[in-house]
Amino acid sequence: MASAELNSIAMKMVARKKGILAADESTGTIARRLDSIGVESTEQSRRQWRQLLFQTSDIGDYISGVIMYDETIRQSDDEGVSFVDLLAESDVLTGIKVDNSTHDLAGAPGEVITEGLDGLRPRLAEYFLMGARFTKWRALITIGEGRPSDYAIRTNMHALGRFAALSQEQGLVPIVEPEVLMDGSHSIDECRSATSHSLRAVFEELDAQNVDLEGIVLKPNMVLSGSDAPDRAPAAEVARQTIDCFLEYVPASVPGIAFLSGGQGDEESVVNLDAINKIANTEDLPWELTYSYGRGLQAAPLAAWKGEAANVAAAQAVLQRRGRDTSAAREGVYSG
Repeated sequence: MASAELNSIAMKMVARKKGILAADESTGTIARRLDSIGVESTEQSRRQWRQLLFQTSDIGDYISGVIMYDETIRQSDDEGVSFVDLLAESDVLTGIKVDNSTHDLAGAPGEVITEGLDGLRPRLAEYFLMGARFTKWRALITIGEGRPSDYAIRTNMHALGRFAALSQEQGLVPIVEPEVLMDGSHSIDECRSATSHSLRAVFEELDAQNVDLEGIVLKPNMVLSGSDAPDRAPAAEVARQTIDCFLEYVPASVPGIAFLSGGQGDEESVVNLDAINKIANTEDLPWELTYSYGRGLQAAPLAAWKGEAANVAAAQAVLQRRGRDTSAAREGVYSG
């Protein structure tokens, strides 16, 4: 696909007032989520949950694209309409998670590598024919004693580069996700350092592997204190540190940055995004700053649903409220 077409898709993904819904939980992860509300994880219950999300009225007002799991992109609603086509009716793009999760990294105790490059080219071709227009690959970086190592960063970012190049070859916009995990008691400065090293390495790899930066979306962590830090940095500092870090390492040619919610609470993820965009509204930043949230959008609706058909409308109303709040934060006008 021509560079202009990839850029057009990327710009649609980071359109104003909208963000990306991450509904790409693996079978194991979604099983834990469903178990939390007392629902057995089956192909049918997983389909019903995703159908609830995708059939929500006005979803296209605050969602530009949905990241799916392999099972989900092959599913349809109760009327037999594929989820891809259902979302297209609301002008929402379909994306697909293509990595095979993380595994222990040999020679680096406590660190992991994301796998899934073997056989990726034909899988991408199939997903494109199924209607996907973007992809996602997550590299996971941890902070701790002696971590992250340069070895873990370089190995993971090389894989991200390979994924991105293969995706663009097949006409798919890659969401490049180098996540510095929030788990731990580290300071915001330690997160800033790890994030800086990861961003520098990933853009070196993207350049080395001839990836067109105008046809990607970056999905990073915000620069945050660890979840168990004794004195966690407030939103204003999170916003300033995040923007300063990204100005140093993210090229201006990248269309947009879609922040992950990670281990943040629902309100925290919205307040921090709002603080970032409040600064963006006063400074001439080169990229769109939006969201790609999973739990941050889904947790409250899931709790409202409880697996009961009678609760579908109520759960969808909760998703609409979460969507409106996050959309407001994406514009820097969230008022709580």
